[in-house]
Amino acid sequence: MAHSIVTDVCEGVADCVDACPVACISEGPGKNAKGTDWYWIDFSTCIDCGICFQVCPVEGAILAEERPDLQKTPS
Repeated sequence: MAHSIVTDVCEGVADCVDACPVACISEGPGKNAKGTDWYWIDFSTCIDCGICFQVCPVEGAILAEERPDLQKTPS
């Protein structure tokens, strides 16, 4: 099961992007509800290693479960 980035909690720090060993995290378009940049995880590529969860400094921004209801995914 993949991890999820909670779109409206993400602050666009992007430590997760460089830490991800399979490059499954991308920047989302525009701003989120907080007015910050945000990122999303490609569930089909994520290997559920949890490194993103470990390096993210924003509490509650990454969840250790696949939650498409909380993570916007650009079409």
